[in-house]
Amino acid sequence: MTLLEYRIFHAVIQQGSFARAAQVMHITPSAISHAISALEESCGFSLFVRNRGGVSLTHNGAAIYPFIRQVLAADDVLSQTIDEYRGVQRGKVRIGAFDSVCIAWIPEIVTEYRTHFPGVEIEIHQGTYADVIDWVKTDVVDIGFLSMESTQELTIRPLYRDQLMCIVPRGFETRKPGVITPDEMRCETFVVQGDAVDADVQAFMNRHHFSVHASCRVNDDLATIAMVESGFGIGVMPALILERYHGNVDVYPIEPMEYREFGIAMLNPHMLPPAVRQMVNQIEQYAGRKRAGDGGTLISRSGGSGDRKTEGGKSDVVDTGHADS
Repeated sequence: MTLLEYRIFHAVIQQGSFARAAQVMHITPSAISHAISALEESCGFSLFVRNRGGVSLTHNGAAIYPFIRQVLAADDVLSQTIDEYRGVQRGKVRIGAFDSVCIAWIPEIVTEYRTHFPGVEIEIHQGTYADVIDWVKTDVVDIGFLSMESTQELTIRPLYRDQLMCIVPRGFETRKPGVITPDEMRCETFVVQGDAVDADVQAFMNRHHFSVHASCRVNDDLATIAMVESGFGIGVMPALILERYHGNVDVYPIEPMEYREFGIAMLNPHMLPPAVRQMVNQIEQYAGRKRAGDGGTLISRSGGSGDRKTEGGKSDVVDTGHADS
């Protein structure tokens, strides 16, 4: 077994076929096939099921894949550490992030990072919380931004508390000037994102025992704002997304204040390549400056910002698909 065979095995999994793996690795399909055959012979069992649409892992192939990923990650760490000691800054950093972080944070973080490490390649993958979790687990990304409500079994480093805001059509009047309460929100039609993916808004609604009914679907934050602009209802969104995209709506803080807390997750935080470790430091420094500028603090869900209860109620909902914000 060789590192090249491991890398070819990883490439075939990522690309889903021998032909696409060959294109990515700039070698012939026959070389890919020979390498996989040699690896299967060394293992003593098949790694892939071949079919017309490509290949898929066998049970045994899936079982050994995490260990091969660890070997490849260790080799990347070793190579980049050697380069670091030689004074060469190289490598690749792959970041997975949900919409609002991509819009409001990533451009500034990457621009600043590149001023210090211009030789490092950076990849950005934008998706839902579910996408980012999958990317972290399958080594598609090195760093994944995630809400504390959605991390599943991944370990996350908390970064920032982002206030949840209520967006309403222009001219909407609240009982108390400048704020809106969950009690009065309960009586309104809601515009929300998909049932299973907008974890923070769903958690807010669950804490206040909202009963919601979806009536239509669109796909993203801009669509949510557009629906509210058009009078379909009110919505709940993180303040971060509203820094860049406000729309023709009014925005009210919720009283008492509601937050989502998000951070970064990594598959193996104790064995990061130097370029990734430097990016983690960059992200944490950036988040610290944002907290200082906002006067914000970090409070975990178990520390008092959850477990708030009110009397139950019903709300009509316009459901806007599945894009996390």
